[in-house]
Amino acid sequence: MGLALASAAYAQDESLGDLSLPGISKYAPADRKVPLEGIDSGVLFLEARLTDDGAPLADGMVWRVFDAEVGPDGKLPLIAVAKGGGARIQLEPGNYLVHAAFGRAGATSRVTLTKETRRESLVLNAGGLKLEAALPDGSQVRRNKLTFDIFSRNGNTDDDQLILPDVPAGKVIRLNAGTYHVVSKYGTINAVTRADLRVEAGRTTEASLEHRAAQVTLNLVRGKNGFPLADTAWSVVAPSGDVIREDVNAISTMILLAGEYTIVAQNKDNIYQKNIEVRSGRDQTIRVEATEENRIKN
Repeated sequence: MGLALASAAYAQDESLGDLSLPGISKYAPADRKVPLEGIDSGVLFLEARLTDDGAPLADGMVWRVFDAEVGPDGKLPLIAVAKGGGARIQLEPGNYLVHAAFGRAGATSRVTLTKETRRESLVLNAGGLKLEAALPDGSQVRRNKLTFDIFSRNGNTDDDQLILPDVPAGKVIRLNAGTYHVVSKYGTINAVTRADLRVEAGRTTEASLEHRAAQVTLNLVRGKNGFPLADTAWSVVAPSGDVIREDVNAISTMILLAGEYTIVAQNKDNIYQKNIEVRSGRDQTIRVEATEENRIKN
């Protein structure tokens, strides 16, 4: 197990800003060096495990040590930061709060340090979550247009809190064990699917959510072999009558949930429309012809 040693002056992690951590109230960097000159100090060895019987983590940890006493500003002073696996930190005797972070998983422990060496082992009770998505036939979606939002699950959907937005596919997210609500977004319009997923300590949960959607490319052309007309204003209308997408472009590309839509294209003073059907997994290019048949009469 590698050790991360905090520097002699314990340089503060200024980039963290004014944050809240699980089990820790708001904190701010301390304005003093630790240990103080002329004062005997003790050594604190820190290690973390995913489960009670798991091996100590060798990498990916962020350790933060706070003074246990709230400062004049109502925040806990941040004393030291160490990164890596385990950590060896030298501190003056006193009471501290130690926070261990492994991705979005974390644990906090109160430590009383004397002049003697102390070893503290924290159990994170954490695992991982790796997300993918696929179409009904098992084929892959366009991963560059796929993101996931992860919410804590508190028993009532209205109480769910967003933990991580816009997580890319295939990335392992470290989380405390528990149930999470995942929202998979394919594109930016209406192709959304949801699932409740369970993260178990010491394991990585891999899940693939199913999307019933396809990519649609819109062109407004004069004649069957015409080029797309520039400065075309597009509107995509759902069966409910709601406009779910607006765009101004010669070529407009989007991901849509499978279903029926009305496409409205305006170029200069002329407005054209066409009804389309989007089938899951079947990407298509829709050519709206600028003809009298498709033009909306004023």
